[in-house]
Amino acid sequence: MEGLRVGMLGCGAVGTGVARLLVEHGRPVRDRAGVPIALQRVAVRDVTRKRDPAVDPTMVSGDAAAVVADPEVDVVVEVMGGIEPARSLILEAIRLGKPVVTANKELLAAHGGELFDAADAAGVDLRFEAAVGGAIPIVAPLKESLAGDRLRRVLGIVNGTTNYVLWRMASTGAGYAEALAEATELGYAEPDPSADVEGFDAAAKCAILASLAFNTRVAAGDVYREGITDVTAADIQAARRMGYTVKLLAIAEEIDGEVSARVHPAMVPDAHPLAGVTEAYNAVFVEGDAVGRLMFYGRGAGGRPTGSAVLGDLVAVARARQQGAKGVGCTCVYRRRVRGMADVDTQYYVALDVADRPGVLAQVAAVFAEHGVSIRSVLQRGKGEEAQLVLVTHLAREGAVQRVLEGLRGLPVVGNLASAMRVEGEEADEVLGW
Repeated sequence: MEGLRVGMLGCGAVGTGVARLLVEHGRPVRDRAGVPIALQRVAVRDVTRKRDPAVDPTMVSGDAAAVVADPEVDVVVEVMGGIEPARSLILEAIRLGKPVVTANKELLAAHGGELFDAADAAGVDLRFEAAVGGAIPIVAPLKESLAGDRLRRVLGIVNGTTNYVLWRMASTGAGYAEALAEATELGYAEPDPSADVEGFDAAAKCAILASLAFNTRVAAGDVYREGITDVTAADIQAARRMGYTVKLLAIAEEIDGEVSARVHPAMVPDAHPLAGVTEAYNAVFVEGDAVGRLMFYGRGAGGRPTGSAVLGDLVAVARARQQGAKGVGCTCVYRRRVRGMADVDTQYYVALDVADRPGVLAQVAAVFAEHGVSIRSVLQRGKGEEAQLVLVTHLAREGAVQRVLEGLRGLPVVGNLASAMRVEGEEADEVLGW
């Protein structure tokens, strides 16, 4: 069989990474795929821009639709990002019977159902290992390797920019703005970092992970989202004193046949493996009935790491094509309700600046009791004007905890709600020794 000819849409960092790897690893890729894999055409916005030598200028076109329609293109790789025109171009490739490999988490999280339905109807592959976790292989394990287990929870650090910012805040004592400026200077953060720091990127990935783990379609709009813009140096320091590390987590759970999906900062006990994920690395922690706990760790972004995941999908497409088959299609075989955040059970760390006089703890505890939230541990720090109560709750409904926090803000003996952050991982007082 002749080689697999690739039409690539986009040639930024990831597209260039794919092109470089096809040159550098061409022979082993050919041996593994059974046929040569080579770029045929590349669609870009600016055809005049100087590019990596791995991209032959004669391949470059400003007409993405023509690249998709080219009869000499066997498979389409979409690494341009965004919703449109990527969505329309992928649907056209599928209509033409061409397999598609994409790294576009935003598109999959918003329109995955439409794309997978079209691919299944056309009998072609739609592969997306590079959409979550960069070089980390997580899509294939969730779709295939772990298909024999019942997964309960997926907990992950899936955005390198925010992990770098929080890591620098913890390791240097820097404030949020200072750490973000450093991340931008090093190229970890975009000039407009809002998609990362406000949690949109992680929410899209969380939707994909939840869909894969629990075999139901979860869209980005179903994911509860908080970013890291309100995390302060004081929050980081308080967590550190207590044996915690603050991370932006993507969490997907199956509870009584329903699914919850959320992204928010949380305190993770230092004993938990995710606490040791530093710099711009990613990690995904999977919990299942049979396998117990698994962690997938590595570089979550970058042209070469993500390009490696794209190339792995191309090898799979080439193998399937030689066999006259296709890979595993959409695995969303159930319709599960996605729980709203108010109905999710969470555990909280709460720090209150309080008046230093008898009866204060009783008044604070009464607010918790009024809303049915049990206090697991309590500690008083300081005296006089520096008096502070630090409380950790048992698991409780998020909606009830939010009502508690509102009640505490209005309590006369509470001068300031200094910090309130969710806790994930092992039980809080087991780590703290309370």
